[in-house]
Amino acid sequence: MLANYLIGLREGLEAALVVGILVAYIVKVGRRDVLRNMWFGVGIAIVGPLGIGAILTWGPYGMSFEAQETLGGTLSIVAVGLVTWMVFWMGKTARTLKNTLHSRVDSALLGAGWGIILLAALSVGREGIETSLFVWATVASVGGSWVPAAGAVLGILTAVVIEIFIYRGFVKINLGKFFTWTGVFLIVVAAGVLAYGVGDLQEAGMIPGVGRHAYDISTIIPSSSWYGTVLQGIVNFNPSPTWLQVGVWVGYIAVVGTLYVRQHRSTSPRQVTAPASAPAPARQTAAS
Repeated sequence: MLANYLIGLREGLEAALVVGILVAYIVKVGRRDVLRNMWFGVGIAIVGPLGIGAILTWGPYGMSFEAQETLGGTLSIVAVGLVTWMVFWMGKTARTLKNTLHSRVDSALLGAGWGIILLAALSVGREGIETSLFVWATVASVGGSWVPAAGAVLGILTAVVIEIFIYRGFVKINLGKFFTWTGVFLIVVAAGVLAYGVGDLQEAGMIPGVGRHAYDISTIIPSSSWYGTVLQGIVNFNPSPTWLQVGVWVGYIAVVGTLYVRQHRSTSPRQVTAPASAPAPARQTAAS
């Protein structure tokens, strides 16, 4: 549940910051008449990922075991790819995100301003699709329990509350450190989801090596125990992984972790500010 809470919190805060920037700039340029269009776009961005989550949850029931494992493994790998891209994208574009959105709003506001619907839907929907796929993958890896999904929902609600406080100037958050450390955590979680996806493809016969376990500590840390469940929910812990799963996990952590550390060492401190039109705007320091 903690892993999905942090996923929901991070992704939700990214989406909420985008919405806050859009609202603030639209108000600043005196186009309150298009706020309804913007919220309509945000609504589309919310409904889309929910639909994707529903399809992924109930759609595979009529499929064979091999087909379900193939679909689950493939989508888990896709989810890891999206989240990995998101982690690096946020580290690269945090400094210019506000100006980029302002420029896109200027273009979308031409004429009647209907383009703001598409802008809001795409800007927020990307975060929602990433969240739905990654949460689905983590939920599937722990046996389909509803608890991890509830954690993601709580994380998103927390992000909304935080963004409201930021917009109103009530709180200050070092967004740079927040995204940096949650990025580290997401890399660890993503490694577990990737290993789980590889295991699914092995079960489906798409990849050889099923049954060739690197080790088995299920007697020491049973999956059914409370601590086994906690580890599984946080980092997708597997007490008896195959050699390929271990290799994939270690390789992902080594490669992605190294690139992540290099990115944050090579970038200068960034500064992200709260929306300009917010009362008493709170300045956020995004030191990478």
